[in-house]
Amino acid sequence: MRSLEAIETVGVVGAGTMGNGIAQVAATAGYDVVMRDIEAEFVERGLDSIDDSLSRFVSKERLTEADADAARARITGTTDLKDLAAADLVVEAAVENMDVKKDVFADLDDLVDEDVVLATNTSTLSITSIAAATERPELVVGLHFMNPVPLMKGVEVVRGELTDDAAVDVAHGFAESLEKETWESDDKPGFVTNRILMPWLNEGIRAYDEGVASKEDIDRGMTLGTNVPMGPLTLADHIGLDICLHASETLYDELGERYKPAYLLKRKVEAGELGKKTGSGFYDYE
Repeated sequence: MRSLEAIETVGVVGAGTMGNGIAQVAATAGYDVVMRDIEAEFVERGLDSIDDSLSRFVSKERLTEADADAARARITGTTDLKDLAAADLVVEAAVENMDVKKDVFADLDDLVDEDVVLATNTSTLSITSIAAATERPELVVGLHFMNPVPLMKGVEVVRGELTDDAAVDVAHGFAESLEKETWESDDKPGFVTNRILMPWLNEGIRAYDEGVASKEDIDRGMTLGTNVPMGPLTLADHIGLDICLHASETLYDELGERYKPAYLLKRKVEAGELGKKTGSGFYDYE
């Protein structure tokens, strides 16, 4: 298995919010990055998001202009999965769909060297099931970054049924090389974070829908009362209401009634009000 010390080039599959965030932090840490998506438009959008994020870091004096330029220069965008063939580690951040992820991992398994660890950023899907699409299940691991990746310090490392200890160690070490802090979860539905987070978000949405308090007071009550940085409605908007709904539905199927998605969450998604990324959700955004 390829060691942490041997990792120079990181492949990222997916240029969306999570993928471009992972690409940014890896490049900032000094890795060369190849970021792939299925359409050139998606790749360009991801690169633009990285440029914007790096510019904000410079304006807040968290990065120098030279360091931001160097990070951007380390990132190559592509629509061809074959451009990841030389990667020393791959992190998949494609759409949260099991069939899609299995197809990606089967292709990566044929493409990259047999000693390369393949990681998935899935937030709810089984690592063991994803790994079954490969001939190297012992080298498949969950590497669940938090959103927004450049700002959030935590990364959840998830061990599949057949994941080797050495692959888990590489996942922890890689995340820590990005100046992140890690914790570990077994391959159970929702892992640690979403198993606890999704009921909290849904209960906040239900409280608003049932008139317990205004959305502002629900969020204010939770931030001041529990010292979390965002209340449930604001956080749901930042995550994306469609993503929250999908995660809740997955956990509902696996774990039962206590994970049933809030009705208002479904209604917002059906209306196309997905949160910050569409300009409106529970709040309106510029």
